[in-house]
Amino acid sequence: MNLNNVKFEISVMNKSQYPKGKTPEVVLAGKSNVGKSSFINSMVNRKALARTSSAPGKTRQLNFYNIDDYFYFVDLPGYGYSEMSKAEQEKVATSVNSYLKNRKNINLIILLLDIRHKPTTNDITMLDYIKSTGRRYIVLCSKADKIAKTKVQSYVDDIAKQLDIPSDLIFPYSAETKSYVEQTWDIINESLNTK
Repeated sequence: MNLNNVKFEISVMNKSQYPKGKTPEVVLAGKSNVGKSSFINSMVNRKALARTSSAPGKTRQLNFYNIDDYFYFVDLPGYGYSEMSKAEQEKVATSVNSYLKNRKNINLIILLLDIRHKPTTNDITMLDYIKSTGRRYIVLCSKADKIAKTKVQSYVDDIAKQLDIPSDLIFPYSAETKSYVEQTWDIINESLNTK
């Protein structure tokens, strides 16, 4: 994989619109301002492949990004800050639930959290739901550049305890400095090669 052929492919709301075929998918979940778009851009070394927004809650569909025809990053709508109506929220939730439970192409789910803050009730609910699907998952603590390097691991360990997950499922990340990019690629590649 050389990351020369990276592109946004499609936004979808229901399964009839999903890309056809068996290309594996790496799913990104997290609250609206946690930096999922920045994560994608930093991983593929692009500045604006995934659009970032100063107004949280804009993404209402599942966004598929084609990575070298090798796999898709699938960016789920963020939770927690959206100004959507209740009816819109229910429509989005139904779309996300259906995708996570039924899509056979999913190889890995990445839940992004902000390393600086304790997991919210919404974060814990999302993690519990991810666990219930039986899918392979990891947790990435984004914005690791915002705290001292010497404190990063202790912050990650604290969040692991709060989430009650094993330490080998949680990792730091920084889209700003691109710290931990290689480590994250190792995890993704390993997941793509074990299904």
